[in-house]
Amino acid sequence: MKFSELLNKKKKTKMEENQTTENAEQKDILEQNESVNNDVPEIDENSTQPDDEQISDEEKLKAEASEWQNKYLRLYAEFDNFKRRTSKERLELLQIAGKDVIVDLLTVLDDFERAQKSIEKATDIEAVKEGVKLVHHKLKNVLNNKGLKEMTSIGAEFDADVHEGITNIPAPSDDLKGKVVDELEKGYYLNDKVIRFAKVIIGA
Repeated sequence: MKFSELLNKKKKTKMEENQTTENAEQKDILEQNESVNNDVPEIDENSTQPDDEQISDEEKLKAEASEWQNKYLRLYAEFDNFKRRTSKERLELLQIAGKDVIVDLLTVLDDFERAQKSIEKATDIEAVKEGVKLVHHKLKNVLNNKGLKEMTSIGAEFDADVHEGITNIPAPSDDLKGKVVDELEKGYYLNDKVIRFAKVIIGA
């Protein structure tokens, strides 16, 4: 073999080795790129919402909660004020509930004071009795106008709803058995409601 042929053969062999090395390097680079591409996670556009929207929803919920809290506090304050006001009005009403009755009774009180002065100087007992009857009659009229009514008990059947039995005595007659034969203390209605039971003696 000639020297020139030998030299060409070595060059060819060298070129093939270089080509093989270059192909191997390119193959390694391609494999590395594929590995990198596989490691990158895919992005799902529908999987999550942006952080801005999440923060916005949270702020909306906080604002709504704060608004409801403020409404509750205002409502509680208004109710507390209403309760205080009604309690004060109720107390004032109780304090002046009998004002009208007291005002009307003042005239009767004046009559009693005048009667007392007359009694100290009176010489006619009948005139004194008549004066007392007039004052008593005036007092009853004032109270009747306010809804007070006397309870009629003597001769009526004993009724535990309006009578308070003190004792029993033998009935003067058979028709008075189980009925009220005497009255120790009058009973009264106020607008048809019992405000004092009559204390009575029952025939047995």
